[in-house]
Amino acid sequence: MGTWDIGPFENDTAADFANDLDDAAEGERETLIRRVLMRTVGNRDYLEAPGAEEAIAAAALIAAQCPGGEPVSPHYGPDEPVPSLPTDLSRLAVEALDRVLADESELSELWEEAEDGRRWRDSTRQMRQVLDPTPQTHGGALFEV
Repeated sequence: MGTWDIGPFENDTAADFANDLDDAAEGERETLIRRVLMRTVGNRDYLEAPGAEEAIAAAALIAAQCPGGEPVSPHYGPDEPVPSLPTDLSRLAVEALDRVLADESELSELWEEAEDGRRWRDSTRQMRQVLDPTPQTHGGALFEV
């Protein structure tokens, strides 16, 4: 895993994705982001780490445009500006992050074994919360009235 920290663009695959975005015409950047997320969500097999790393990077770009979102690292993220992204991508990004955090994900397994695994998982969940700030319901009342 060519990773140097827990950030969404702090690995080789995400850095390559940032370069792809920089090389793309401005009007094609949304399509690249959407394609990465759709590929991740549509994967019903074991999710390999490179695809998961791209999905996290794509989700970070969307989360950066949401209230409470963290700006993308100017050192490792895309140099070229990302256009304003449509709101439907937030839901797709949430689904992709859920897939990355699932059991059948190589990246999740690799981070489980890493020293900073808990920080990575918390950071990814925090990004998910920015993308979907609605409280999660757990199906029923906690107390009977």
